[in-house]
Amino acid sequence: MAVVFPTIGHWYRRSNGNFFEVVAIDTDDGTVEIQFFDGTIDELELENWRTMLVQQASAPEDWSGSVDMDPEDFLGRDSGEMPLGFHDPLIFIDKS
Repeated sequence: MAVVFPTIGHWYRRSNGNFFEVVAIDTDDGTVEIQFFDGTIDELELENWRTMLVQQASAPEDWSGSVDMDPEDFLGRDSGEMPLGFHDPLIFIDKS
């Protein structure tokens, strides 16, 4: 199996099935920072990355896994116009 090199923004899958995204690479320190689908952040030594059995994977369809929100928080509607919690920045513009 060929070594898959880490690329920021790409998703990978470990041999145990866990999906994660590479969020940073520090070549000076020799580390790779990853974020699992549930939002957990971890840092790996670049040397350890080379020994891991990882495969490049597609990003999960449900991007909300690492977002700490309930679906009602961003799917609900107030007054039928805007999602709850949304504030249109254009309402602050003086139109006179």
